[in-house]
Amino acid sequence: MQILHTSPSADGFSMPAEFEPHQGCLMIWPERTDSWRCGGWPARNAFVQIASAIAMSECLTVLVSCAQYETARTMLPPNVRLIEMSTDDAWARDTCPTFLRSRDKKTIRGVDWGFNAWGGLEDGLYFPWDLDNHVARKVCDLFQIDTYDCRDFILEGGSIHSNGAGTIITTKSCLCSKGRNSDLTQAEIEDKLCDYLGAKKVLWLPRGIVNDETNEHVDNICAFTAPDQVVLAWTDNTDDPQYPLSKACEEYLSQQTDALGRNIQVIRLPIPSKPICITDAECKQLNLWNGMLTRTPGERLAASYVNFYITNDSVLVPQFDDPMDETACSILKRAFPSRKIVPIPAREILLGGGNIHCITQQIPQTS
Repeated sequence: MQILHTSPSADGFSMPAEFEPHQGCLMIWPERTDSWRCGGWPARNAFVQIASAIAMSECLTVLVSCAQYETARTMLPPNVRLIEMSTDDAWARDTCPTFLRSRDKKTIRGVDWGFNAWGGLEDGLYFPWDLDNHVARKVCDLFQIDTYDCRDFILEGGSIHSNGAGTIITTKSCLCSKGRNSDLTQAEIEDKLCDYLGAKKVLWLPRGIVNDETNEHVDNICAFTAPDQVVLAWTDNTDDPQYPLSKACEEYLSQQTDALGRNIQVIRLPIPSKPICITDAECKQLNLWNGMLTRTPGERLAASYVNFYITNDSVLVPQFDDPMDETACSILKRAFPSRKIVPIPAREILLGGGNIHCITQQIPQTS
């Protein structure tokens, strides 16, 4: 593995879309007891269900601590590869590298972004985060691929989506937050994204999902389902605090084109019909962090069906035991007619602060 200090864009590398073919996927085994209730056991069962679904069409690698190796090996399917690696938590989307592919589709490389737990000392979610900050480079070493050193720029994988044709979508509320790259202007951040993701255009959604503690990652509010098509988290309830956020995003997208000048088709994907909140009992099953609660009873969680993962032959869709579960699956089936829609109960992942997309990271296929 070489650590590169050149420009991915100049080198002819770019970020493929998630709906393009994968050669594999990465996950991290959950263990942190102030993130995952009951010592992590309910979350592990949810992770196993997701891992089993992914491993049906992709080579899945799960990173796991020494202490949890035997448990993970027993619970996961035998075709899932386990690699012992130290991490601070289990958010593979945000700590693993962003994978780029060459123009001829024969080579992949990784981007090693800086990670500071979603906001550092300004509004980050835990400290220290140094183990997570080293995951991306270790993964590139594991897969024997070269990596671009971009640790001076704070970015999580959940804050970006690519259409695979030169367009990146993100949220202004996240990438322009004080805890990330406050010394850079929005234009300078955009230049960085284009340079390191091989993009020609960045779409800046104004907001994300209510109470999303990542400063509103894009993978909770909007995702590409085709190069010129997105799903957008939506509610018709004008009294819901999510309504003005989704409305602002829809109005913005209606005025935008992608890097090739195409209008972007927006498909409304409903959020759950009622807020999903953590219970008092669930809060009591979380360990304290530094003497403090990490969740508050009755706290509204950032539940969104947009936080799905696209495998080579399916779409794994979070479910919340809500009447909108079935509606969301039906809409996504129309958006992905060639893929099987796999509904997966996801409350345990949501309690940790994210969802299916947040705990996965795809590795693009090479030719």
